[in-house]
Amino acid sequence: MDDLIYKIALTLVPGVGSVNGKSLVAYCGGVQAVFMEKRRALLKIPGIGEQTVNALINHNAFERAEEEIAFIEKNKITPLFYLDKDYPIRLKQCHDSPLLLYYKGTADLNAPKVVALVGTRKATEYGRDMCRKIIEGLQAHGALIVSGLAYGIDTWSHKAALDNNLPTVGVLGHGLDRIYPFANRSLAEKMMETGGLLCEYMSNTLPDRENFPMRNRIIAGMSDATVVVEAGESGGALITADIANSYNRDVFAVPGRIGDPHSEGCNKLIKINKAVLIQSAADISYLLNWNEVKAPKNNIQRQLFVTLTEEEEIVVNVLKEKGDLDVDTLLLETRLLPSKAASVLLNMEFEGIIRCLPGKVYRLI
Repeated sequence: MDDLIYKIALTLVPGVGSVNGKSLVAYCGGVQAVFMEKRRALLKIPGIGEQTVNALINHNAFERAEEEIAFIEKNKITPLFYLDKDYPIRLKQCHDSPLLLYYKGTADLNAPKVVALVGTRKATEYGRDMCRKIIEGLQAHGALIVSGLAYGIDTWSHKAALDNNLPTVGVLGHGLDRIYPFANRSLAEKMMETGGLLCEYMSNTLPDRENFPMRNRIIAGMSDATVVVEAGESGGALITADIANSYNRDVFAVPGRIGDPHSEGCNKLIKINKAVLIQSAADISYLLNWNEVKAPKNNIQRQLFVTLTEEEEIVVNVLKEKGDLDVDTLLLETRLLPSKAASVLLNMEFEGIIRCLPGKVYRLI
């Protein structure tokens, strides 16, 4: 918990945000170092303007951060900073992923297979039935089911996951001191036994309208694929689908009857090639190659007698000591500037010294 007050405080400084926050941590060498850095050095960091620097220097965020730590400890909430190993690694790949998440539950957020189901709040019998059938089909894969705990398709997705003994996580648009809608409180309590609740918002954050599009990026980012089960011409489900497409994630849609207002969104996504038509969980597993038996890959042998530069030696030594590391942690450990690290890591891949694994995790060969 030593650094937690700085992690929370960083999210409270006006003008920092997710993208700039990561730049600050990378350039300064750690979250605590951001608050210790001199003004002149902060102004040299790309993307960090004078207004943000003034906010960093003159902030009063520590008192509020201490209050949140007390709430976290009292309610057994797990804070997940973007550099932590338990932070959703799929979400970490997204440039605007939250600096800090708050999690209450038991599910592995880095489960091998994660599927998001989203849709209209006014689910029809057809939509509810498709939720049930799709999730029944995903049971054999042990997939983690992600949705937003809203009325309609979200609720039915969570319920179907529980009925099929699958872990399910609800991503909230408010703090963990409340459940919205209140009618889903008992459902949320059941979910926390084998799944969980996740958000980027501190306690006392109300379920304001503007929070929900932001939470949709977490749903899309932490999942292998987003399935739009039933959706109208506009709404949160289509926002989630757009975000998933921007993250280069798979988007699937369940087709509906032409002219049915509850299926206009799904049909449109399919029509304009923003989603692939699916009819069952078997389509999902086929399209994601879950049933594919992959031949073992031949290990790339590290070239002998390669002359390493000073920066490459630093990377090799860190990976020898720490093992596999994601790119953000590697930057912190090596103290290399992001621009320099990019060229160093790329050259080391070409030389067969390191390998880049999914999630931008680097391994020494």
